[in-house]
Amino acid sequence: MKISGAVLRTMGVERPYARSRPLSIEDLELDEPGPGEVLIRLTAAGVCHSDLSVVDGNRPRPLPMLLGHEGAGVVEGLGAGVDDLRVGDQVVTVFLPRCGDCANCRTDGKLPCTPGSATNTAGTLPFDGHKVRLHDDSGAEVLHHLGASVFATHAVVNRASLVPVDADVPAPVAAVLGCAVLTGGGAVLNAGAPGPEDEVMVVGLGGVGMAALLTALSIETAGVIGVDANPDKLGRAKELGAVEVFTPDQLGGRRAAVVLECAGHPRAFETAFESTAVGGTTVTVGLPAPDAESRITPVTLTAEARTVIGSYLGSAVPSRDIPVYAQLWREGRLPVEELISDTIGLDEINEAFDALADGTVVRQIIDFQR
Repeated sequence: MKISGAVLRTMGVERPYARSRPLSIEDLELDEPGPGEVLIRLTAAGVCHSDLSVVDGNRPRPLPMLLGHEGAGVVEGLGAGVDDLRVGDQVVTVFLPRCGDCANCRTDGKLPCTPGSATNTAGTLPFDGHKVRLHDDSGAEVLHHLGASVFATHAVVNRASLVPVDADVPAPVAAVLGCAVLTGGGAVLNAGAPGPEDEVMVVGLGGVGMAALLTALSIETAGVIGVDANPDKLGRAKELGAVEVFTPDQLGGRRAAVVLECAGHPRAFETAFESTAVGGTTVTVGLPAPDAESRITPVTLTAEARTVIGSYLGSAVPSRDIPVYAQLWREGRLPVEELISDTIGLDEINEAFDALADGTVVRQIIDFQR
């Protein structure tokens, strides 16, 4: 079938992207879903730093590629063997599918699925055969971003890349559950696991960081602290319930028991490490450039009995965790809509990446229904 989607053909072009236009909206041919696959019509998609890191070249991927991984949509077709979804169901895409059989999948979310990671790197659909379901007008393959490619009107994805969410959850909220909330919220609940007496600090208040902050506010802790270089984001964190907010230069030795680094920058990791209390845990969530380096004092780990832990995709099992976040939203404890800075059309995608790179937004949502 014919679809329209945002294709990246060259990484690392100069900004502003509004002028250089790294992503082009192209007409593409999308194959029918094969065994174990699902055709969805996209209703909403979030613009995330993981997409930006491909555009700017920090996380190289094979090209050409149809970007986007944080999405919500409606099932329109089912491949052979998919018998637990129905046409018309609302689903959320997740960017790291789990096969359920490999050793990593038996770590309860701590480690990413081995075959799922391999297909993500290759730009193909999981799991067997390294399939590609997208082609341009010349017949050439257009690769899949993280098994999803949701910057498009429609997508074919593996069933393992989908989690059903009831229709009472609005599409923009459902989309954000699949990446920002899954990653930031999971870093709090699964990796940091703060207790009622613990303070939680979040360093970096982008989409993932704000989701972590909201999730920490949804549970019983001693208080939540926000840290960011952008005063507007600090003001927003305060409005949402943070007990204290600081720029990195204002911290002045302030510490917390659980500190989450959500900026993906080496200095942010250093700030998070320096701000972790004796006996506390530093959770690193952001994805810096592969050659980025941070400096810490190793003796601190020993002398202060501290822990540093990495959390990829919130150490999540999406099929288990997304329904939990959806229920927290229903109860009014996790106001996910507060993460949404703006709603845009697909044709505004390059401008959206400028805003994301400038750090002036939390989450921009492509609305395919407007």
